[in-house]
Amino acid sequence: MPELPEVEVCRQGISPHILKQTVSQVVVRNAKLRWPIPETVQSMIGHSVHAVERRSKYLLIKFSHGTLVLHLGMSGTIRVIEADTPIAKHDHFDLVFAHGKALRLNDPRRFGAVLWFKDNIDERGLLSKLGPEPLSDDFTYGYLFTKAQNRKVPIKTFLMSNPVVVGVGNIYANEALFKAGILPTALAGTISAARFDKLTDIIKQVLTAAIAQGGTTLKDFTQADGRPGYFAQELLVYGRAGKQCNSCQTILEEVRQSNRSSVFCPNCQTD
Repeated sequence: MPELPEVEVCRQGISPHILKQTVSQVVVRNAKLRWPIPETVQSMIGHSVHAVERRSKYLLIKFSHGTLVLHLGMSGTIRVIEADTPIAKHDHFDLVFAHGKALRLNDPRRFGAVLWFKDNIDERGLLSKLGPEPLSDDFTYGYLFTKAQNRKVPIKTFLMSNPVVVGVGNIYANEALFKAGILPTALAGTISAARFDKLTDIIKQVLTAAIAQGGTTLKDFTQADGRPGYFAQELLVYGRAGKQCNSCQTILEEVRQSNRSSVFCPNCQTD
């Protein structure tokens, strides 16, 4: 599943191609995604994009009268193409622009979403329930420590909870906890304020580096596959179970948490 850095790079990649461009056509080939695509998406015709933003893993394409909300789900891709590009399997949605380009969503598993927020109002409450952005000024020292008080859930599960903080998905939670020296199984409520402050800094560093790497690797979302990630990163623990820790040469171990893989170094990370 694309995580925050992948979606942010997607936002950066598509923005130059659609910003200030006028929609000439909205094509819905299959409305049955995670939620049905509403007929109100047709109201974009004749209007121009004035901003392309991101909230958590949602892409927000903003117009004066509303917002198109896109989510890539588990397997979705978005690319900018010539409007007359032949249709491929699982091409469910096109946003066609007057300058001859189109934004096309391909989603084999149909877990993605295409929604319309009339008058820019989040009537579903999808965004209002989300925690702060980890790269924003709202994600401050003391925040995680305060939210973790009396919580008896593993720290990795805690970090991946969207009401706590958005965008710290499985890959980057693994990496951040390794760099912070915290076991993924440690209970959130037992971690000190000082360790949480260190973790806050590391989360920002890990995500910022991933976005920078993605921006270097994927500069153009007009490429053939339009795939937003994962980038060519040197991950320290994720996907490396059974290999040596780069820091101490101890063999990395793996456990399952909420059906997700958690890889850690039993020597470098403590509870």
